[in-house]
Amino acid sequence: MTERSAGETYGALRASDADREAVSERLRVAAGEGRITLDELEARLESAYAAKTYAELDALVVDFPQSPSAMTIGQPLVLETRSGTIKQLRRWVVPERIIANVTMGRITIDFTEAVCRHREVRLEATCGSGRILVIVPRRWIAVVDGLVTGMGHVINNANSAADLDVATTLLVSGKVGMGRIKIKYPAR
Repeated sequence: MTERSAGETYGALRASDADREAVSERLRVAAGEGRITLDELEARLESAYAAKTYAELDALVVDFPQSPSAMTIGQPLVLETRSGTIKQLRRWVVPERIIANVTMGRITIDFTEAVCRHREVRLEATCGSGRILVIVPRRWIAVVDGLVTGMGHVINNANSAADLDVATTLLVSGKVGMGRIKIKYPAR
């Protein structure tokens, strides 16, 4: 069995009906904006509904600009809650910088299905008495650097990649009051 890169692994994953519908909607919007003709729309919609993998779906929209939120270069993803819960899950595009602030609530950041095109991602975390859970793929490594703790805890269980071919390094900095930051690999 040959080893695959993170992009190849992502592309080989099976697409859901919701994924096909999301791409179809993006195609319809592109046709409305004049990016593709109606004939192209019809052909691409047919391919979208027949697609089995993410790679097949991505090929249908690769020549479109990314969404405005994904195109904003240098803009961090900001996750902030006082006593509530925020979950960044499933398929999402990872920016180079993420800011997570929690007072008493919980934030979960799950990178396992996310699309990351960066070798290095910075997570700036501030945790009062709440909790931040970070789940990274097995080909990632997390490095805690410049994280100040009070009475809280920082647990980094993702500090050694399963192999030497590290795809992305997550650099975690910030401060923890009485809360907890836990970084781990997904359960097998």
